[in-house]
Amino acid sequence: MNLSPQDVNRFRKEILEFSDYDFSGYSIKSFTRRLNKILEDNNMTLDTLLKKMRKKRDFLEYVIKEITVNTTEPFRTPEIWKQLIPIMENKFADEEELNFWHAGCSNGLEVYSMLIILYEMHLFDKINIVGTDLNPDMLEIARQGKYRLQDFEEYRENINDVMKVFPNFNIENYLTINTRKKWVKIDDFLTKKPVFVRHNLVKDGNIFNKKFNLIMCRNVLIYFDQNLQDKLFNFFYESLTEEGILVIGKHESILSPIQRKFDRIDSIYIKKRTSDYFN
Repeated sequence: MNLSPQDVNRFRKEILEFSDYDFSGYSIKSFTRRLNKILEDNNMTLDTLLKKMRKKRDFLEYVIKEITVNTTEPFRTPEIWKQLIPIMENKFADEEELNFWHAGCSNGLEVYSMLIILYEMHLFDKINIVGTDLNPDMLEIARQGKYRLQDFEEYRENINDVMKVFPNFNIENYLTINTRKKWVKIDDFLTKKPVFVRHNLVKDGNIFNKKFNLIMCRNVLIYFDQNLQDKLFNFFYESLTEEGILVIGKHESILSPIQRKFDRIDSIYIKKRTSDYFN
């Protein structure tokens, strides 16, 4: 089925009428592609889909999970991590407490990548870290910290590339590998550190009542239209401490006027001191 923009807008309008989910700011192109796939997989028309979503809450939640994006990997995009490590070392070494937020954390692999780095940097004891996502299934995987062995074997090169700056690094200090059952379990001292919370980035705001030294929101904003991206970049700015760090995806960038209040190093945006951006 090939949905028209009018079909997609009707779907987004109706789902807002009978649920708390607001997809009005999502990019029409990616949203259409995902909605078409749901219709094809379930052999449904748009009307049938909407009718079933109204009647069955579990089916509604299934559709939401299919629409939202859950893609991550350990130490994803090594060049960003390699730029970020010395910045964190410079900015955070003297801090007594650090608050990090991974927004759209999916299954938590990025959160654990960060924690491993912080442990190697001797910043682990200072960190409070929260991971949020809209998908409760992904959050449950993140809490358990149990993944397919393949998830680590495929990205061994990423891990080695990022972590070579730490001469005594050994990934097996942070996880248990079961080659027979083909799974990897993150060690308990790491899984006990983060708090994973369901959060709707579009509408929930900063539910934590604190400002963050670092916010990572990578490869999430690319699925939103420009107006929603601008709104969220302003929100992230307000949620950062002075000189706090925002990390976004490799193919994402800030195009709104708020960019003037950041110093940029590729995908890393450092919030300027209030006095700086008047100069």
